[in-house]
Amino acid sequence: MRQNIYLSNISLNEAINIFLEKIKDFKVETEYVKTYEANGRITAKPIFAKISSPFYNSSAVDGIATVAKKTFTATDKNPVRLKEGVDYVVVDTGDPIPDEYDCVIMAEDLIWVSQDEVEIIKPAIPWQNIRQIGEDIVEGQLILPQSHRIRPADIGALIAGGVFEVEVYKKPKVAIIPTGTELVEPGEELKVGDIIEFNSRVFAVQVEEYGGIPTRFDIAKDDFEKLKAVVDKASKEYDIILLNAGSSAGREDYSKKVIETLGEVYIHGIAIKPGKPVILGKVNNKPIVGIPGFPVSAYFIMENIVKKLINFVQGYDIKDKRYIEATLSKRIMSSSKYLEFVRVKLGFIDGKYIAAPIERGAGTTMSLVRADGVLEIPEELEGYEKGTRVNVNILKSEDEIKNTILCIGSHDLILDIAADLLAKRGKFTLSSAHVGSIGGILSLRDRETHFATIHLLDVETGEYNKSYVKRYIPNRKIALIKFVKRIQGLMVKKGNPLEINSLEDIVKKGARFVNRQKGSGTRILLDYELKRLGINPKDIIGYDREEYTHISVAAQIAKGNADAGLGVFSAAKIMDLDFIPIANEEYDIAIPVEYLELEGVKQFLEVINSEEFKNELDKLGGYDYSNLGEIIIIE
Repeated sequence: MRQNIYLSNISLNEAINIFLEKIKDFKVETEYVKTYEANGRITAKPIFAKISSPFYNSSAVDGIATVAKKTFTATDKNPVRLKEGVDYVVVDTGDPIPDEYDCVIMAEDLIWVSQDEVEIIKPAIPWQNIRQIGEDIVEGQLILPQSHRIRPADIGALIAGGVFEVEVYKKPKVAIIPTGTELVEPGEELKVGDIIEFNSRVFAVQVEEYGGIPTRFDIAKDDFEKLKAVVDKASKEYDIILLNAGSSAGREDYSKKVIETLGEVYIHGIAIKPGKPVILGKVNNKPIVGIPGFPVSAYFIMENIVKKLINFVQGYDIKDKRYIEATLSKRIMSSSKYLEFVRVKLGFIDGKYIAAPIERGAGTTMSLVRADGVLEIPEELEGYEKGTRVNVNILKSEDEIKNTILCIGSHDLILDIAADLLAKRGKFTLSSAHVGSIGGILSLRDRETHFATIHLLDVETGEYNKSYVKRYIPNRKIALIKFVKRIQGLMVKKGNPLEINSLEDIVKKGARFVNRQKGSGTRILLDYELKRLGINPKDIIGYDREEYTHISVAAQIAKGNADAGLGVFSAAKIMDLDFIPIANEEYDIAIPVEYLELEGVKQFLEVINSEEFKNELDKLGGYDYSNLGEIIIIE
């Protein structure tokens, strides 16, 4: 079977406009719901007040209702005396005001002469402290327009205006159809080639957040006739169909053929990355979206297209993206053919937001979990230089970002433990971007991180970290906080089937190696050891193959994709690998002295010096924390 081809490569906004224009006549039906149950619903018609609020003149304070004219002569030297039942009545906040009175004097301004007489020493003015009829809402006044998403405050206004039932659009029923012969349900026994199906579960939650009612179908295998039958059935019973996977150009990607057989394909291929192979069409007059299978691609299609679609069929145009201006901590290259969505970590440092890019692959689900925001690189640009001011769509509140301690540098599992313990305290969070020790030092130099985690061996002196801080940050006072000493070594398969016991054995036995990225402390250590042993890196199979964390190196070995890699003992232990020690190293924290006074940094330092944190290190094994917390000032 030949492969499919993409019909188009148009811009995201143009694709959305074409799609919505094609389905503009489709809207879900309306229904009446109780006002107090209408939060988040979209109004189908304008809503007018049936009564005024308040619908009588009422007191705005506790005091007495009287006639303002009787008080006009009141002064300190000439107080006016008023008698209850003759000149005033006592009222509390919210009490109706008898027609004969036109003002209320606060209780605090009264001088009680007797049980039923008061004196006042300053005049009142007509209608003071009185909430007049219709002061808030006037009968017949527009409370909410058509196509308005009802909020909690709106519900109060509606009820106050005598509106106890509202006409809203029904929530669209959304069919979610996962496809793929390789997919299995969560909990099923996995075989090589199987993929746990989870996209549809994410879609269901997103659909609920967008205001729809999701229904997840069973996994549809890659069979054209069976898939066509499922889609045909769904299109007759649901308002919107989401067809997940099979939208690309593979031989078993049937989504496009199914849609054009049952209806029409309007768009196949949009100039975005990730998410290009999306399909937009219609089946049985119902909008259908063919969503790519890669999780990150799927996420951006849901957020940028499906969210708009669900609101559009309810007559609502959603514009809820929030942006901040941030400084880019790293150069980013991009293709000028696509609008690219780049996930970033965010921190607030020295009065400005810093954006640190993280993984960019369409299948890297954790990049979405770890992201604080999304940088959108327009089609016409080939990227941004380091230091560029860019607009970032934030996925968290600004308060959350401002209470984030940003760490850029070398990875270690203990950072995740520290982040968890810090989050338990409630206010501050730790966000870390793994770019290696040199990357961390450079970010610290450029004031793009609160602190850097580093383990940099000076090959001339054998000393760790100090010389690098002096070399790269010569004009700033830096505190080097001793973190842990840890064992670096070779991680190999359980049982060490190739009997690898040294770096020399990697070459001798032709073992497949997986390396850390350039600039990482582990890479520097490896190069130092190779030079010391007289080993040419070119003789190591996989020397140029890079991973960004110790745990990802360990995972490649555990899966059999590599035979060995250099990493820390804790990563080997987690992945149940054998470990051959190579060297002890010092993994420290470099932080500007002035940041030691930040409340979030203080809490982080309390966490890593706590017994709870040390107990977690003991569980992982391979760490010496005897000098933890010791501070060395480098000027």
